[in-house]
Amino acid sequence: MSDTKIDQTAAPSSDPATRRARRASLPRHAKVRVAKREVADPAAAFEVLDLARIAHVGFVDEGRPMVIPMLHARIERTLYIHGAKATRIVKGMQDRAPVCLTVTLLDGIVVARSAFHHSMNYRSVVVHGAVRHVVGDREREAALVALTDRLLPGRWDEVRPMTDKELAATGVLAIEVEHITMKRREGPPVDDEADYALPVWAGVVELAETVTAVTPDERLAPDVPLPRSLRGPGAAEAPAAPASSPGLSRGRGAA
Repeated sequence: MSDTKIDQTAAPSSDPATRRARRASLPRHAKVRVAKREVADPAAAFEVLDLARIAHVGFVDEGRPMVIPMLHARIERTLYIHGAKATRIVKGMQDRAPVCLTVTLLDGIVVARSAFHHSMNYRSVVVHGAVRHVVGDREREAALVALTDRLLPGRWDEVRPMTDKELAATGVLAIEVEHITMKRREGPPVDDEADYALPVWAGVVELAETVTAVTPDERLAPDVPLPRSLRGPGAAEAPAAPASSPGLSRGRGAA
């Protein structure tokens, strides 16, 4: 067998032999079972990572498998997660420890003519890599900016800086991507040929994420306008909105 290393994050090749070599070079844990649903383009996989709001991070702690939902951010081919230094994933992880990170975007419910063929339209990504603790001040700040702006683009510049105490209590982990795979299902249900004549409704229920309300905090200082991070890039300065303004719901906030 050739010792040539295949770059798993490189652009996909149209050459069948190269694509077969890529699949063969993958370790077993990084292979896609249903090949027809694999998306071989790493750029598409990174795009899904950037769209997903929550990642599930798998690791081993004291011999037990653990999976934790976490906010993630990407800078080029490095993923970042963070948490209090006392948390299990930050405190217990050693540099170069293997981790697995997954995200899924649900695009639709596939309604078939039989229970067996019901499915979902989705885009999912699995990342395998090695973790390291981020200790350099410059990289830590870049990671924290990226993580904050993943919640609302531009939010970091709108809020007060983190204090030294907050920085000292926060651990930042980097995951260097070693293998990244993407799967996608799209389109209508695929029923047994004999079932297409059945008087049973079939199709796709399209799904999308949406904002339902923007609720101001009950302790919001007077005359604070809606920030640019909530109004979108290029928006004009907004006046402070009273609680009864259309588009804003005012209710009891979380404690």
